[in-house]
Order: sequence, then structure tokens, then C-alpha cells
Amino acid sequence: MDNKFIRVDEVAQELSVSKPYAYKLIKKLNDELKEQGFITIAGRVNRQYFQERLYGTGKQFGEMSRGK
Repeated sequence: MDNKFIRVDEVAQELSVSKPYAYKLIKKLNDELKEQGFITIAGRVNRQYFQERLYGTGKQFGEMSRGK
């Protein structure tokens, strides 16, 4: 099964950034998700949301998870 969350090591590697910067990015993304009413886990971010915010998919995450 594919892991639904991406961790700091993978974020840092994928973006070629330091771990402290990857933590800051994850916190920013999790703060955005919290504002939308989602539950978050410190040090991890939803993989789908990460991909959407960095590379764009054309749909908002909230719409996709709520079936709109």
C-alpha cells in the first residue's frame, strides 16, 4: 500500500533542500490544511496535497477529498 503521507526526509530529498527547511515547508502546508478543517500530523504532510501545492493539479485539495 502506498503511504498517504510524505515525511521530512523525502520532502528534503525531492526538493533538494535541508531538513530544517523541509520541516518549515511541511508546517506551512499543515497549517493550510488545518485552516481547511483537516487533521494533521507534525513532521508529515498528505502526499496528495504536497504534490498539488508544489506541482499543481488544477483542483483544490478540499474539493478532491470531499468528492466535489
